[in-house]
Amino acid sequence: MTPSNDYDPRDPHAMTRRQLLRHSAWFGAAVGLSVVGGEVISQVAGTAARAESTPRPELRFAQLSDSHLGFQGPANTNVIGTFNEAIGQINALGYTPDFVIHTGDLTHLATPEQFDQVKQMLTQTNTPHVFTVPGEHDSIDDAGQKYRAAFGAGTRGDGWYSFDIAGVHLIALVNTLNLNLLGHLGQDQLEFIRKDVAPLSSDTPIIVFSHIPLFAMYPDWGWGTDDATQALSYLRRFASVTCLNGHVHQLFTKTEGNITFHSGTTTAYPLPHPGDGPAPKPVTIPAGKLHDALGIREVSFVRGQQQLAIREEPLK
Repeated sequence: MTPSNDYDPRDPHAMTRRQLLRHSAWFGAAVGLSVVGGEVISQVAGTAARAESTPRPELRFAQLSDSHLGFQGPANTNVIGTFNEAIGQINALGYTPDFVIHTGDLTHLATPEQFDQVKQMLTQTNTPHVFTVPGEHDSIDDAGQKYRAAFGAGTRGDGWYSFDIAGVHLIALVNTLNLNLLGHLGQDQLEFIRKDVAPLSSDTPIIVFSHIPLFAMYPDWGWGTDDATQALSYLRRFASVTCLNGHVHQLFTKTEGNITFHSGTTTAYPLPHPGDGPAPKPVTIPAGKLHDALGIREVSFVRGQQQLAIREEPLK
């Protein structure tokens, strides 16, 4: 078989820039994704009404990411305002999410004042639980100590943890410490993952949260995790695994066998598409288009259908 132009012989699990551009987006309609038996079926939101007979989801939650409170720059002169709008959009979903997850870079400079502000803002979210994982901006100068003081209650190690709800097992990982360009989990956390999933039945749906992607999205910019292959090896036996991350400030989806990866957008500012320019610096776009580049994510699960549905919503 002759490799296509989309194939990188140096890393069969990596994606070329052409593939990345085809699968990633800042703008456009919200996209609904159903993960069934490891396969992703996508549909532009609004192209078909939900059937009235569709069972009510057993689990519904929302994802926020990369709020970067404290950022100052032309890419977004009011990150507090857009973060507030994102919270308001969650509160207007028409139901109460079982929880909300923030996948990192809550702050821009990891100051106690910024952590206090984002924590107070998250208390306004209409949900019984808010979960977080840190981004690299949340641990700039202290290996995440200020982050854990604000958000680390009940976590283990450097802030990782897991929990079960509605028959789904969720794992929150920290891959933003001890960075050498790429994200890094470390041996202690890898052992935590191995032991954590060992007693679970292989038909248990698994959802993994991290800040940096757990696949090689664009290693030249640090968009990947150097020891993710070992972590994912513990999850290969499960029928349905979904990994949600932030960090890249744009929508992206990739499927490898039973594992589907979804990069989330930001509430702060867009970053360039992979390879557009020398580095992932904040992109300034026309003010009227900024909200289209920002957004939230809804996730739902119906017991018995082995189905995870994901819907992307730009800020309104």
